[in-house]
Amino acid sequence: MKQISRIKIIVTVIVMVGLVSCTKDLDREPFYGINASTVYNDAANYKKVLAKVYASLAVTGNQGPSGNGDLTGFDEGSSGLLRCMWNLQELSTDEAVCGWNDPGIPELHNMTWDAENPWSRFAYYRLFVIIPLCNEFIRESADEKLEKRGFTDAEKAQIKGFANEARFVRALAYFYALDLYGNVPFVTEEDLPGSGFPKQITRIDLFKYVEDELKEIEGLLVAPKANEYGRADKAAAWALLSRLYLNAEVYAGTPRYADAAAFADKVITNGAFQLEGEFKNSFNADNEKSTEVIFPVTYDGKYTTTYGGTNYIIHAMVGATMTALNYGINSGWGGLRTTSALVNKFDTLDTRYMFYSKGHTLEITSISNFADGYAVTKFTNLRRDGQSPKSKEFVDTDYPVLHLTDVYLTYAEAAIRGGGDINKAVSLVNALRERGYTNTSSNITAGDLTLDFILDERARELLWEGYRRTDLIRHGKFTTATYLWPWKGGTSNGQAVESFRNLYPIPVSDLVANTNLTQNPGY
Repeated sequence: MKQISRIKIIVTVIVMVGLVSCTKDLDREPFYGINASTVYNDAANYKKVLAKVYASLAVTGNQGPSGNGDLTGFDEGSSGLLRCMWNLQELSTDEAVCGWNDPGIPELHNMTWDAENPWSRFAYYRLFVIIPLCNEFIRESADEKLEKRGFTDAEKAQIKGFANEARFVRALAYFYALDLYGNVPFVTEEDLPGSGFPKQITRIDLFKYVEDELKEIEGLLVAPKANEYGRADKAAAWALLSRLYLNAEVYAGTPRYADAAAFADKVITNGAFQLEGEFKNSFNADNEKSTEVIFPVTYDGKYTTTYGGTNYIIHAMVGATMTALNYGINSGWGGLRTTSALVNKFDTLDTRYMFYSKGHTLEITSISNFADGYAVTKFTNLRRDGQSPKSKEFVDTDYPVLHLTDVYLTYAEAAIRGGGDINKAVSLVNALRERGYTNTSSNITAGDLTLDFILDERARELLWEGYRRTDLIRHGKFTTATYLWPWKGGTSNGQAVESFRNLYPIPVSDLVANTNLTQNPGY
């Protein structure tokens, strides 16, 4: 049961920087005349509002799949956090191209985006809907408010636990802001709505804030796998900390590879999460059964309907001669494929080689032609038994935001960079490769474990999971000529682009609205 996606949501109003998010029952039974004090006077309502906090990562508004969105000024179906963030993380790299000429899509391939790019703009605004939503929940969970409302000790303890989960979601949102934009507006529960425009926090200070929040709540969240599916626990905080530290040199200028390895090791040695026997089991319609997904964004074809998230990935990867029902959906949208640079990193004996090539060319002559470039078939709306759910228009497949395989590879890379045990790193990488190469040996030795190898292994293991841009930046290969792929920089053979594109721009509309903000260099 994907519990968190099935809970009905009561109205909460959040206002920040001119953005208003009015959340209503996702099952389209809106309440009227309810204000915050009325909602929070009932202890039972806290879990319902917490559901909206989690749902804000998955859906775009209060009525799925569209029609009552949190944001205006853009097609609602395209404005979900994961769809926007996935496009920013993948379409700007060797891992994905999209054949549509939707506004902003070609500019991501060509690496020519500007401060008006809709995908960058709506990822930014989506984060700054999620953050104040979390702030409001945390503010209403303060000790003095719970005491004033006369809740029992048991109710207060439960609500404080919920608030710690909201702090995790807020830290995750700020992590994305840190990674994508660097220097952003900063507000916490201490900043009341309407009290003034937020000040801009530097990337270094935001890194420190996310680090401190996660380290504080790691001791307050429940034990790994002790929570309902889809909700945060200690392992989620450890995994996010390990990712934060792996990128610390980019984010804050100081390497923290020993810390990256240490927090990855906490997840690994705890033992609550284990590798699946089959790679594909973490990317299908019943991947809530997966033993390696640490923190997902959950989707349900009936209860969390959206044109973003995994629904976007799975529908958009199918087209041309592909049969939609073979992937558990009713139709393909014919958009997403990958480049030859990515395909060529795989051995065809590797079960992670999940490409559709019939009628397709390996090389992309025209991005707009779906048959140019192999389709990626990693995500499906099929269950483990090969059957599809009743809903084929909207998928049941959850998105693995924090994944054990990333934790393994984080430890390995940190070890290569001097932060961990290289022999343990080899063992972890071989565990992934032994699963991938079921019919042949693919084990590596310590001599094989180089930075170039681990970057390619991350591409093989984490394809289309939203890591690629960040990985390429960390390895100095995103904007430079060190690594070229087809259509990088808008040329068929690829070319280097300006280094300022390691960050996305602050939207012009927010710069105009908030004079405390300064644009990222180059835009």
